[in-house]
Amino acid sequence: MFEAQPSMQTVYLSLLMHIDEVLEEGVGILKDKPPTLLVLNKKDMIKPGEIAKKLEWYEKFTDVDEVIPVSAKYGHGVEDIKDWILSKLPVGPPYYPKDIVSEHPERFFISEIVREKIFMQYRKEVPYACQVNVVSYKARPAAKDFIQVEIVVEQNSQKIILIGKEGKALKLLATAARLDIEDFLQKKVYLEVEVKVKENWRQDEGLLKNYGYGGQIRAL
Repeated sequence: MFEAQPSMQTVYLSLLMHIDEVLEEGVGILKDKPPTLLVLNKKDMIKPGEIAKKLEWYEKFTDVDEVIPVSAKYGHGVEDIKDWILSKLPVGPPYYPKDIVSEHPERFFISEIVREKIFMQYRKEVPYACQVNVVSYKARPAAKDFIQVEIVVEQNSQKIILIGKEGKALKLLATAARLDIEDFLQKKVYLEVEVKVKENWRQDEGLLKNYGYGGQIRAL
C-alpha cells in the first residue's frame, strides 16, 4: 500500500497560505501597507535554474514588493537585503544628538555582547535556549567596574555544555566577552558569569515578561 505524496502545486499553495497569514498578522491592522520583502534563504542548496522559477512564482502569487534569495550560511545576498531596507526607509529629522548612537543602556549592550559570544562559540541548538541577564553593574572609580551576568538555560545538559570540561568553555566565553565589553565601554572591567537552569523558561509567560519579551505564547 502506497501513501500519496503531495504535488509541488499543493506545497506551493500551502506556502502561499502561510505567507499570507504572516503578512495579515504583521501588517493587516495598518491603514497603509508598508513595503514588504520576502527573503528566500538557503539559495546555496537550490540549483540556479530552480531559483529563477521560485522567484517568478513568489513574485506572481504573493503580495510582496520584492523577493531576494540569500544564503545566510555564506553571506550571499545579505548586502542586497540591507540596500533594499535602506532604500525604503523614510527620511526624517534626527531624534537624538549625533554623539548618541542608541537609546539603549549599557546593560543592554553588555548582554548582547555575551549573547553574541555564545552564538559564536557554541552554535547549533544551545544558544537558542539561552537568556542573558546583567544582574549587577557597579562602577568603581578606584577599581575595575564589576559586572555580574547570568546565563539562563532550560536544561542541566545545556549548562554542562556551556561550562565545559573543568569550566574551560565558560572561561573562554567570559574572556572573549570581557575583551569586547572593555572595548565598548573603553574601560577595564571585572566580569563574572554564572550559568543557571530554569526549566522551560521559554514557555513561562511570567519569566518571558520579566526578561522583557512581550506578547503571548501560542502554538503554531
